[in-house]
Amino acid sequence: MPTPPDLAPRAAPEAPASAGLVALADRCVQCGLCLPHCPTYRLDRTEAESPRGRIAYVKAVAQGRIAATEAGDRHLDHCLGCRRCEPVCPAGVAYGDLLVQARGAQFDRHKPGPALRLAGWLLARPPLLGPLLDLQRMGGRWLPGSLRRTLPPPPVASSRPLPAPGPQAAAPAKASVFVGCIADRHESGTRAGLARLLTAAGATLDRPPGQGCCGAAAAHAGDLATARRLADANRAAFARGIPVLCLASGCQDSVSKSLAGIAPVQDALDWLDRHGHQLAFRPAHGLRVALHLPCTQRSVVRSGDALRRLLARIPDLTLVELPDTGCCGAAGLHQLAEPARAAAFRAPLLDALAASGASELLSANIGCRLHLGAGTTMPVRHPVDFLAEHLA
Repeated sequence: MPTPPDLAPRAAPEAPASAGLVALADRCVQCGLCLPHCPTYRLDRTEAESPRGRIAYVKAVAQGRIAATEAGDRHLDHCLGCRRCEPVCPAGVAYGDLLVQARGAQFDRHKPGPALRLAGWLLARPPLLGPLLDLQRMGGRWLPGSLRRTLPPPPVASSRPLPAPGPQAAAPAKASVFVGCIADRHESGTRAGLARLLTAAGATLDRPPGQGCCGAAAAHAGDLATARRLADANRAAFARGIPVLCLASGCQDSVSKSLAGIAPVQDALDWLDRHGHQLAFRPAHGLRVALHLPCTQRSVVRSGDALRRLLARIPDLTLVELPDTGCCGAAGLHQLAEPARAAAFRAPLLDALAASGASELLSANIGCRLHLGAGTTMPVRHPVDFLAEHLA
C-alpha cells in the first residue's frame, strides 16, 4: 500500500551550499589513516569524533543532503583544531581551512554561548584586555592560577640525536615581533628575552604599533568577520615588510595568512636557529628541564628540530622531551568551553611531567602554557625565556 504523501519521508531542507567547503571536503578519501592521530577520536572512540566523521557531516550539510543537527554541531565543537591529521593525510586534505569554513557556517546557524562570546570579544581588544589582566595579577581569581605566578628560570641536554642544522645565514638587521592578545601582558618578559637574543645575534627587534590579536580564536569560533577585521589591522601594522617573528606557535598560521605578500613570518625559534650561530650560552649546571611540543609546533609550524638544536647548545643541561600523548586540550577557547574534556586531554601530559624529574616545563605556545600551568605547581615557561637566561 503506498505511503500517504503527508507521511512520506522528506528530504532535509537544503543548506546554502558552499562550493569552497565542498571542494575541501571532496579531497577526503575516507581512508581513516587520521584516526590514530586524532585526540578526540582516541578519547571517545566514535567516528563522529574523528576527522573523517566531521568531514562527512560538514560535506553533507553543505550540500543540503542533511540538515545540521545539535549533535552534529557538538561533535564539530569538540574538534581541537590541532591539525594532527594533516601531516598523515595521503590526500592532502587542508583540514585547518575546512574547519574554519565549517565553523563559519555553523556560526551563521547559531552563535556561541555568552561566556565564549565575551572571551572572544576581549581577546579581539588587547587594549581593554591588558588592564583586566593587570587586575588579575593584583589578586583577581577569574583566570587560571598559572597566570598569577611569576614563573622562574631553568635548562637542557638532549638524549635523542639531533637533525643537522640548516645553512646558517647572516642575521637581518631588524625583525618585528608579533605580540598578540593575552601575550601582550603575559609574554612581556619573553619579548625582552627575544630582544636580548637578537641583539647578541647582531639584529634589533621592533614592535610595530597598531597590531592586535591574530584572529585564530575568532576564526575557530566561526566569527569570520572579526577574524578578517583583525587581519586587516595586522596588515596595516606590519605594512613596512620587515620580517615578523612569532613567539606563539598557535598564532603563526593566522599571522602568516594575514601578512601573505606583505611581510615574511617566521617562528622566533627558527630564526634563532638559522641566524643565531654566534650566540653563546653558559652552562646549566645539571638542570633537568621538560620540553612540551604543542600540536601547532608539531603539525603546522614544525620548529621542533630548531628548538632541540638551540637547547642542545646549552652545556650541562638535561632535556626530557615529554611523550606525544596527544593534544594538551587547551585548543584556544576549548579549555573554557569544555573544561572537563580539556582536563582529560591534559592528564597524560601531567602524569609524564610528574614522572620526568624535571624542575621546569618549556612550551612554545601561550595557550598550552596556561592550560598546563593550571594543572601543576611547576614553572611553565617559553623556551625563549630559558635561552635568554643562559646567554653567556
